[in-house]
Amino acid sequence: MSGSLFDRSGNRKYLVARERLAFVRAACAEEREVSTFCLVLAFTGARISEVLALTKPRIDRFDETIVFRTSKQRNKLVFRAVPVPTNLIVVLDIACARTKVEDRLWTFQRTTAWKLVKEVMRKAGISDDLCKPKALRHAFAVEAVLNGVPLNMLQRWMGHARLETTAIYANVFGEEERSLARRAWRSIEVAIPCRVGRCH
Repeated sequence: MSGSLFDRSGNRKYLVARERLAFVRAACAEEREVSTFCLVLAFTGARISEVLALTKPRIDRFDETIVFRTSKQRNKLVFRAVPVPTNLIVVLDIACARTKVEDRLWTFQRTTAWKLVKEVMRKAGISDDLCKPKALRHAFAVEAVLNGVPLNMLQRWMGHARLETTAIYANVFGEEERSLARRAWRSIEVAIPCRVGRCH
């Protein structure tokens, strides 16, 4: 992530809540294999390679979690369980009903997966600069932080080896900061015209 939520041009690297919701809605409209893949990315913050490696036993129906092998810690065998909504477990159960235990849940390769996710993002109306699967991972973390998930728990869900990596998400602009900013411009906000060309 190179230590920032913004790229070198100052563009944010993550989806905001409205974009994330639009992506999930667009994903639900896709055929089952693409839909389920996109939903797992959106609801877990997992990396593409981690989702592609999933097999049937890694969907824990009773605990309502998905268990990922953390790909960035290759020299170690690290697994992590990420809680997901009951509805996603049900959808995955149906989708992988005919899949053999040892087979991967999705048959496409990483490059194809990347292209499919990007296409769903475009259908969701997300700008080209943000049409990257990594933006979904960042969005998961950003929304978790904004909704009070402790950093140490988020670190575990994201599969980060160091808390310092997760702490970058604590710098996100949230409603609390927006509320504080309103105090700085409340007295002059009324001067902005409602329509272009109209002044008070």
